[in-house]
Amino acid sequence: MRTIKLGNSNLDVPVVAVGMMRINTMSKAEVQTLIGTAMDVGANFFDHADIYGNGTCEEIFADAVGMSSSVRDTMILQSKCGIREGMFDFSKEHILDSVDNILKRLNTDYLDILLLHRPDALVEPEEVAAAFDQLEQEGKVRHFGVSNQHPRQIELLKKFVRQPLVANQLQLSITNATMITQGFNVNMENDEAVNRDGGILDYCRLNDITIQPWSPFQFGFFEGVFLDNPKFPELNAKIDEIAAKYGVSNTTIAIAWILRHPAKMQPVTGTTTPERLADCLKAADVHLTREEWYAILLAAGNTLP
Repeated sequence: MRTIKLGNSNLDVPVVAVGMMRINTMSKAEVQTLIGTAMDVGANFFDHADIYGNGTCEEIFADAVGMSSSVRDTMILQSKCGIREGMFDFSKEHILDSVDNILKRLNTDYLDILLLHRPDALVEPEEVAAAFDQLEQEGKVRHFGVSNQHPRQIELLKKFVRQPLVANQLQLSITNATMITQGFNVNMENDEAVNRDGGILDYCRLNDITIQPWSPFQFGFFEGVFLDNPKFPELNAKIDEIAAKYGVSNTTIAIAWILRHPAKMQPVTGTTTPERLADCLKAADVHLTREEWYAILLAAGNTLP
């Protein structure tokens, strides 16, 4: 599996991350097969969060792999915290407690990466900094990042946090691409010119923060997938045409479209199907041409000024 550096760290990670959000619906054998499908091709980066399955996904994962020190050494584990019922919480106490519980569920002594899940309106960045310092000093977390944050929120954290923020997990797909398309419409009088994220794409590139796109097949906010969806006939026809050229599935092309962007993003899968996961991972070996990338963008209904 092709790798990239995660942010400005020295950590080499696969270009596709394997999301574990839905494994609480699977049997142990099914989870083992899914994880094995990833590991067999070197996709050893697994993305978790303390809210996935109310924590059960982390427990299921650890049980499925038979977590031990030797197994742990073969994997890169990322988890997220900060979402509580009815609120977001970036307090020092909650971050520290969350990580202790994550480590217990994963049956490991450390996380490779911890992300703050969704922005907390009541965040006190001094508390985040104190939590990160303690977690780093105790060896519980090696790298830190955020999720769903815009540039000013990150800058506020960076004013106090010593550790580099190496990743930002953000929603992005072919049909949810305003992060990209607003850059075409600078100073234009149209809806596409609306800056909804503070220029987060360019900000992350300028600051060596790896964008981790989540829901790479979704349109809207969990409204469904665009692949093989009759709502997107032109897009699917174009993707199928290009997939046939490369001898891969439409799933592969959808991930390859994200990987083609020079920001060196690391999309996060969410599938529980080994065959579909294998198709996602094949995208690491597909390099779309500039013409193909733009053709897909336009087929999704985006326009160029």
